[in-house]
Amino acid sequence: MSNNLHPFTIKTEWTGNIGTGTSGYTDYNRNHIVSVEHKVDIQCSTDPLFKGDATKHNPEDFFISALSTCHMLWYLHLCADAGIIVTAYTDQATGILDLDKGKFIEVTLKPNVIVSEEHMIAKAISLHHAANSKCFIANSCNFEIKHQPTCGVK
Repeated sequence: MSNNLHPFTIKTEWTGNIGTGTSGYTDYNRNHIVSVEHKVDIQCSTDPLFKGDATKHNPEDFFISALSTCHMLWYLHLCADAGIIVTAYTDQATGILDLDKGKFIEVTLKPNVIVSEEHMIAKAISLHHAANSKCFIANSCNFEIKHQPTCGVK
């Protein structure tokens, strides 16, 4: 394998057999475990809309969080390279799933960044565009990832 290709491996195990397997749409639950070697297992389900457990993460949660965290990690990298000192970062990302089309049609990231000095704000805001262009997850999507960043000083 080329040095520029990096494989990822996960294990997904369905744990929702309640006695009769998938004998009917309502005869099983959607619980499953996502495992990655040397990492904590994640208890998962589907969204309650699809008869899932609302207390567990679902694939849609993971999709939006993957976009949000990939963007954040690239953004922090670019800020460090540019001399922008980020002291806090939060994102309230949202996504819209079109059930008729069977796909996400929109994800909006709303990063709120705090930097150490006021003169860093304009550059800090501008680096979101570059972070988006480098994000592996965003580059894998077939729709635009929207951004509504805010930035302040503390």
